[in-house]
Amino acid sequence: MKHQISGPGLGLQAACIGVTALLLGSFTEAARADESGVSYWLPGRFSSLAAAPQVPGWSMAEVYYHTTVSAFGNAAAAREIQIGKIPANINVNLNLHLNAQADLILLNPTYTFATPVLGGQLAIGMTGLFGRSATSLDGTLTAFVGPLATTRMGTLSDSLTSVGDLYPQVTLKWNAGVHNFMTYVTGDIPVGAYDPTRLSNLGIGHGAIDGGGGYTYFNPVAGHEFSAVAGFTYNFKNQDTQYQNGIDFHVDWGASQFLSKQLFVGLVGYYYQQVTDDFGQHPILGGFRSRVVGVGPQIGYLFPVGDMQGYLNLKGYGEFAAENRPAGWNTWLTFSISPMAPTSTVTPARRIVTK
Repeated sequence: MKHQISGPGLGLQAACIGVTALLLGSFTEAARADESGVSYWLPGRFSSLAAAPQVPGWSMAEVYYHTTVSAFGNAAAAREIQIGKIPANINVNLNLHLNAQADLILLNPTYTFATPVLGGQLAIGMTGLFGRSATSLDGTLTAFVGPLATTRMGTLSDSLTSVGDLYPQVTLKWNAGVHNFMTYVTGDIPVGAYDPTRLSNLGIGHGAIDGGGGYTYFNPVAGHEFSAVAGFTYNFKNQDTQYQNGIDFHVDWGASQFLSKQLFVGLVGYYYQQVTDDFGQHPILGGFRSRVVGVGPQIGYLFPVGDMQGYLNLKGYGEFAAENRPAGWNTWLTFSISPMAPTSTVTPARRIVTK
């Protein structure tokens, strides 16, 4: 049955201005894994030029994010267990398939301070999102209590259009010629649409805090760039379900080559691994540690918008090696606008000024 549930270096003055949204993404619960295959951290937040400084002042980034994923086994069963409220003291046989997709709009205003802090450049920002998430779950679940068996089969489907959680972030960046370093702290303020009995949500139902550091090598004369950012996530308990995700580790990276003063191409990727067990999960799920790897192409283009700097970036990831987590593909289309770097005061080594 179906049940519906309600000379490149001379022209790179601000090549990265407005890439803020590549740092501050969000997630869709329908698509991602700790509790029910869902994590706070969305792989792909950071990519090329992540640690490069920005021009001081306000910037605004807008991102259209699309993801399509699927899962079998425990990653699909976890969602059925959650919404079905299956008791922990029964035995379960599972043959389930989860499909999900989401289309989100992310808005990320950021302010970069001109006054140095600890010798570096301080920036603060906040990301919010609006969008649609749709999920379906089909297959067979058989539960055994002693000699009695109950079978549930068919399709569950659910969709939601609403707002998600809020994601504040603070970064501190240092520049030393072609070498750039950063540290960051971000987290989840759980104010988005969430209901533990729904298949689709745009919030995760609990807070989280994440921190880490990164490095960018950028040679503006040759146009070579490589960035990598790593961090850990601590998840607070979901009070609605009494479930607490384990600690997550993640690495995002990007590499690019500038073909002209305005255009660059390259590769992006990520590795996500949960390093401690979840708490409060059904025994059939075990520790439910999740993992996924993604890689794909990117292209970026810079252009003036009046006296501001405009930036467009398109990147995509194909996922593989997933464990206890839905996997598939996702794309990010970013447009941002930021202050233009003053060419008369910027040396070639610092002409790329952004996140």
